[in-house]
Amino acid sequence: MTENEPESILVVTPHPDDSESATGGTIAKWCAEGKKVVLVVCTNGDKGTSDRSVKPEDLAATREIETLNAAKAYGLADVVFLRMKDQGLEDNDEFREKIVKQIRIHKPRLLLTIDPNRPYIRHRDHSMTGRVALDAVFPYARDHVAYPEHLAEGIEPHKVEEIWLFRPEQPNHHVDVTEFFETRQNALHSHVSQVGERSDERDERSRKRLAETGKKYDVELAEQFMKIEMNR
Repeated sequence: MTENEPESILVVTPHPDDSESATGGTIAKWCAEGKKVVLVVCTNGDKGTSDRSVKPEDLAATREIETLNAAKAYGLADVVFLRMKDQGLEDNDEFREKIVKQIRIHKPRLLLTIDPNRPYIRHRDHSMTGRVALDAVFPYARDHVAYPEHLAEGIEPHKVEEIWLFRPEQPNHHVDVTEFFETRQNALHSHVSQVGERSDERDERSRKRLAETGKKYDVELAEQFMKIEMNR
């Protein structure tokens, strides 16, 4: 197995803005601490509008630019666009191989993705991303017999130490993001096509949601996760 890069984190998100809205404060904190954070965006997000005058291909291009602007706000190490079909993700070998490859390339100690198990109506791309990312971590990215074409490219198997799930059904971990609210909002509102221009009113709504979570943990603002330690 290859060694984990120190403080390396891979964020796997279904759509261009999902990680900002759910875990932007935590990502901002990691970047401020000097951690290497790489974002993998699975779909092109070309169906994320109710405006019938917007062409899907134009929306996809816009959302990539917005994602790169958010990356600058954070200070991300890299952004990878898989450009898969929006509303078309499936738990299949094609998708799994793409995630496995990114894990093996970037060698994260920690992988952050969306919880696939929340028991109510939700965007299907969300549950597919979480499920496939979990399977990619174990056992596929670990085992050299999975996708041997990676070995031919000089890409070695890799073992992730921790998984964090955002929007968790059963949270067991939190991060105090009080000091990183401004950066979180800068990144979130880079996605103008999805959340609109930044305003005091929008900031207040975001602060209120984070404060509700923070109250559970006796901090001002917080985001919560399900944390899984793979060596256990």
